Amino acid sequence: MPTSRRKFLYTSSMAAISAAVLPKYVTGLLTGNPFITGLQLYSVRDDMKLNPLQTLQQLAAMGYTQVEHANYIERKFYGYSPKAFKKILSNLGMNMPSGHTVLQPKHWDGGKKDFTKEWKHTIEDAAIAGQQYVISPWLDDSMRTNIDSLKSFMDVFNKCGMLCNRWGLKFGYHNHDFEFKEITPGTTIYDVILQNTDPNLVIQQLDMGNLYNGNATVMSVLQKYPGRFASMHVKNEIKATDGKEMYESSLLNKGIVPVKEAIDYGKEKGGTHLFIIEQEAYQGKAPLDCAKENLAIMKGWGY
Repeated sequence: MPTSRRKFLYTSSMAAISAAVLPKYVTGLLTGNPFITGLQLYSVRDDMKLNPLQTLQQLAAMGYTQVEHANYIERKFYGYSPKAFKKILSNLGMNMPSGHTVLQPKHWDGGKKDFTKEWKHTIEDAAIAGQQYVISPWLDDSMRTNIDSLKSFMDVFNKCGMLCNRWGLKFGYHNHDFEFKEITPGTTIYDVILQNTDPNLVIQQLDMGNLYNGNATVMSVLQKYPGRFASMHVKNEIKATDGKEMYESSLLNKGIVPVKEAIDYGKEKGGTHLFIIEQEAYQGKAPLDCAKENLAIMKGWGY
């Protein structure tokens, strides 16, 4: 079969599969509608590990309709196949617009100039599960010390964006704190990421809390790169109690992060339509109770 014919059939089949597996709400998001509030399931990770179904039922009862996964292992989400997990969510009136899976250097075969079968399965399963975004939430240490290596890996990011587009998805990156360290004088790792990825291929999910441990502030980042943040991790930070880092996450209405200002700015100027609540430390409260309080806070702000 000629290469052009094979490519045509492959592209056509991807488009057909995408149309079949993507829910209607994704089509709306891809055209700029509407604003969505969800929960990163890492916020209730112990509960999800103990009993995923019961935890999702509790979240649905609180009023959550959108979740973001943090557990994709051996082609399963929290132990369920993509189709099964999507059905569980659908039965609860929920969707999963995005999820976290790390794109590692091992997933790109430089010799073949192609992604590994494992990573292609990641994208396929994300589409089947109903995601809009595949978010990589980490950058391998080997990519952080040399600006040339980092720029080269950003080319892989762009190629991953092309791969995701074939499935009707978007690829994205989620920051922690190390991105705000300088890799060369006057240039941070985050600058290199933002300046060497195509906004049409790679979206940014700005974690507004993590960056404070990197001595950055959310409003300065938003204003430096307007329109680049389709998704945000909505988070507040207080002084850490364990001494491991400067700050730890807290309820959204307690801490040093101007959360309401940041999400309003994201909505108006940041290009943000997906607001994902995340809390990783709880100051003695139960994680599920924190999730409930945070949703109420967001609703009080009009989200």
